[in-house]
Amino acid sequence: MSEMPSNTLQYRFDGPEEAPVLILGPSLGTTWHMWDRQIPELAKQWRVLRFDLPGHGGAPAHPAGSVAELANRLLATLDAVGVQRFGYAGCSLGGAVGAELALRHPQRVASLALIAASPRFGTADEFRQRGVIVRSNGLDPIARTSPERWFTSGFAAAQPAITDWAVQMVRMTDPGCYIAACEALAAFDIRTELGAIGVPTLVLVGSEDQVTGPAEARTLVAGIPDARLAVVPGASHLAPVEQPAAVTDLLVRHFSSAWIPGYETGQHAIVAAPAKPVIAPPPPPVAPVAEIAAAQPEAAVRADPHEAGLKVRREVLGDAHVDQALATADDFSGDFQEFLTRYTWGEVWNRGGLDRRMRSVVALTALVAGGHHEELAAHTRAALRNGLTADEIKEVLIQTAVYCGMPAANAAFKVAKEVIREETTPQE
Repeated sequence: MSEMPSNTLQYRFDGPEEAPVLILGPSLGTTWHMWDRQIPELAKQWRVLRFDLPGHGGAPAHPAGSVAELANRLLATLDAVGVQRFGYAGCSLGGAVGAELALRHPQRVASLALIAASPRFGTADEFRQRGVIVRSNGLDPIARTSPERWFTSGFAAAQPAITDWAVQMVRMTDPGCYIAACEALAAFDIRTELGAIGVPTLVLVGSEDQVTGPAEARTLVAGIPDARLAVVPGASHLAPVEQPAAVTDLLVRHFSSAWIPGYETGQHAIVAAPAKPVIAPPPPPVAPVAEIAAAQPEAAVRADPHEAGLKVRREVLGDAHVDQALATADDFSGDFQEFLTRYTWGEVWNRGGLDRRMRSVVALTALVAGGHHEELAAHTRAALRNGLTADEIKEVLIQTAVYCGMPAANAAFKVAKEVIREETTPQE
């Protein structure tokens, strides 16, 4: 076991040092102990490396806001211990990390298993909403409902010790790292890239998984060229915990038979011939200044900020809000929506100088001053997603009472109160 710098991950090894390395990646809210019951069998053939996500299982709380960043931290960890090629099995968020590695670093991955995984996990709005709930209420509401998402009802009732373990595991997670992981899942979408995963892949899913179930698993199998599907009966999202023997057997069979060996690149050093003196030709005549000016390349064309603006607009306001706005656009209002996306979101919201929290404060203040209550509701939701707490929004609105007037602030409080109640109330 080792605790690593901020650009790496906390990890541990099990199994013989000379064996090929097999990595096991955890789900959001869990620790490497979710794989405990696989280790005795897997460690017979492989040197098993398990890692913890940032802020999970006592790991240092250095948030990682994207799946790519988690993958890069894992690679840095592997580089530090001298591991080049490996097999990889990951559950849920851990599966997303495995898919990212297979896409961006295919030369490192010998074989892949994706468990309870998906090319896109729900919707971005769902995970950003979860982040708002954690920021407002802590992790206790998420912890209390974790057994419902992770296990079948029969297993949870029959295994109270494991159920309590699951709840406590989530409660002990660093909230900031959990929120960052939610943001990572919100942005993760490889639906158009599945065909580029070129390693043998086992897609494993619990038959009762209501989070990323058989439908998502079939999407992975349909898109990955060399993939096969395994459905584990009587298992929900954390199939390795609920049905350990079945999952272990499937992993052993897959990694024993579908492991692409390392290969030579065929590249060899070529010894250069001895250098011979070369007589340089006389320099060409100098062109007139006018000709030199005419030959200069044209200035680079400025990139259209529309695409970047649409991305920021979705991240701040949410997919549902943006989809509705774009769906109602017609010949009369379509140009305005294009302008709004390109200028407001691609130019102003995408500028440096202010972070999104500060821009939300400015937006709320301006909307209160203008009495734009419909937009105020949308931007109150955005402020929560951008990291403002309910108490901070309250202070912003109290400040507006001084400079925008009591009636304007009073109306704003009514709007914001309802939005905050909707957004921060945990879903039971």
